[in-house]
Amino acid sequence: MFEYLTAGESHGPEVTAIIKQLPAGLKINFQELNHQLARRQGGYGRGGRMKIESDQAIITSGVRQGITLGTPLTLRIKNKDWENWQSVMAIEPRETGPNNDKTNETVESDKNSRKVTKPRPGHADLPGAQKFNFRDMRNVLERASARETAARSAVGAICRQFLAEFDIRVYSHVTRIGSITSPNWLDIHQQISPDFFGSHGTFGSPDSPDSHDSSDSLDSLDSSDSSDSNNYTGFPGSPGSGGPYNSSDSPGFSDFSSLSNPEEYFATVENSPLRCGSESTTRKMKELIDAWKKKGDSVGGVFEVVITGLPPGLGSHTHWDLKLDGRLAGALMSIQAIKGVEIGAGFAGAALPGSEFHDEIYHDHQHGFYRSSNRAGGLEGGITNGEMLTVRAAMKPIPTLSTPLHSVHIDSKEETTAARERSDNCAVPAASIVGEAVSAIILAQTLVEKTGGDSMTEIKRNYNSYLEQLKNF
Repeated sequence: MFEYLTAGESHGPEVTAIIKQLPAGLKINFQELNHQLARRQGGYGRGGRMKIESDQAIITSGVRQGITLGTPLTLRIKNKDWENWQSVMAIEPRETGPNNDKTNETVESDKNSRKVTKPRPGHADLPGAQKFNFRDMRNVLERASARETAARSAVGAICRQFLAEFDIRVYSHVTRIGSITSPNWLDIHQQISPDFFGSHGTFGSPDSPDSHDSSDSLDSLDSSDSSDSNNYTGFPGSPGSGGPYNSSDSPGFSDFSSLSNPEEYFATVENSPLRCGSESTTRKMKELIDAWKKKGDSVGGVFEVVITGLPPGLGSHTHWDLKLDGRLAGALMSIQAIKGVEIGAGFAGAALPGSEFHDEIYHDHQHGFYRSSNRAGGLEGGITNGEMLTVRAAMKPIPTLSTPLHSVHIDSKEETTAARERSDNCAVPAASIVGEAVSAIILAQTLVEKTGGDSMTEIKRNYNSYLEQLKNF
């Protein structure tokens, strides 16, 4: 259930998604659906395309009177920019005909003017053209474009509404832009009020005496907060990354004691143009983006997805393809420009001895089993363990540069510079929204795999029965 496919080209008439099967009886909030699409379009560093588009999802099947029927659900998102590309991206052969005053020569000229023959390093241009034997790499880039993620965001928006029926929430924030970092969720955990994680977000774990032990030493973020645009110190937690995050490097993150729930922090993130919870760090990130853009460069970064309210037992250890961590990693790696994924403490955890890495287990009669910490990121053995799920993804700088890199013309084989296409300068904030979407899709799939059922009534009944089983375990 919740299997889907997407279709459409970046400058074609529309992008489309079809959810093959979903439960009957799910009430669709259309305003919330389009709100999620609007979130994907935002963020500092976006290009001119987002000034043209105002994405709205049109549902053409699978829903009646706002309620899902359990049949395939079709989502269509029109590309407004199609108006400017109709000659180049026409579905049918474009010659002369009724209501078309262009000559054959003019139509051919339009096509050739947008022909792409100089591949961009880091893009699918060249390998895609080699694979499909295209002489015009526009045939590749139109589908390889991140415009496709609008369709996945629409699917994810439906899945979020399904998960919300079970009090499962999906959040994200940006933890790095270029060389500028802000704390990830585990760093925030260490500074937060003592009863925060025992009362909110997890499946119901109280604080243990050492549940906020400052000796956790999660080195998964760079402490460097330099505004020097050339001072890239490596992926968080990698050699040379500068060690653990220090809150004194970012005054906006000096105190979390007033927070009472995750929603309060992530509401702050929603108001940030870079989806960062610190105003001071956001300013530095914006300065870096501007500085690199002035030099003709693009900017990458890291975002983190945080999911609350998950019960233990989603996913499975029994087969490699059922392990939830593998499925989440695959979904996140499928987002355009993502080059790395880590869960919980991630790569930094490899530097710790086992006695310091693993989250010790506790139990009380009110809350059941819980962990003293969450370096596992809410997953053990490919299965949720009832703690918050935290997963981070690293996004490379976008390969379209205003100062193009060296390339080779695919026809003449002469040295040249890479093609230029209209593009974002930084898309990390938007990628975090797509990360939420694909994570929601995977979790919706795994939840229904656990509960079974064809309708919301049946799934909720089965889910509540499972919760009773956990309570009595």
